[in-house]
Amino acid sequence: MNHIIKLLCAILVSAAAMSFGQEREVLFNGENLDGWVVYVKDDAVKAEDYAYVKDGVIETIGKPVGYLRTEKVYSNYKLHVEWRYPEKAENSGILLHATGPDLIWKAHYQAQLKHENAGDFIVHGVGQRATLAAVEYVSTEENKPVIPKTHPTNENPAGEWNAYDITCKGDFIEIRVNELVQNVAYDLSVTAGNIGLQVEGCKIQFRNLWIEPIE
Repeated sequence: MNHIIKLLCAILVSAAAMSFGQEREVLFNGENLDGWVVYVKDDAVKAEDYAYVKDGVIETIGKPVGYLRTEKVYSNYKLHVEWRYPEKAENSGILLHATGPDLIWKAHYQAQLKHENAGDFIVHGVGQRATLAAVEYVSTEENKPVIPKTHPTNENPAGEWNAYDITCKGDFIEIRVNELVQNVAYDLSVTAGNIGLQVEGCKIQFRNLWIEPIE
């Protein structure tokens, strides 16, 4: 029954994707971090030394923990993000519908980027709620449930690029890793917010970030 629910949700979201608008908004221009806010847990670390543009991609030093987030708030969109670990593959994530003040960590849903766990779905923050396979998850600061991906890992090794295609429509989120549907969540309690790039312990690079609105 769980697999049937997942399949039906995926079909619904994929059908909705056919109504994407034609106006693609590029979130990273390849030259600078215009449109992004850099937040670092340690105030002594300068934002420009923590996250920067190198050879046309966003790169972070990895420590201490922090994130980049969009200045704008988004809802009802398809998000495309490409990432790679240039050295050792470790941990990161894509923050979706991030809300509240800048701190470690803002309330959000997360498309996991921890090595061999890309496609896992995390519900993080007081009041955040999501449902998968008829199970409801409500997160508090002590309870950060991880909804495992559907298939075995299909990530590329360190040094190679991977792609996330994430559809957020109303209270649904579908997560595709390298074109494979790995997770579907629904009945989300939050349906809009910032988009974020998590920095959690290792160097990581991002490129080709864009969204297309869903009508």
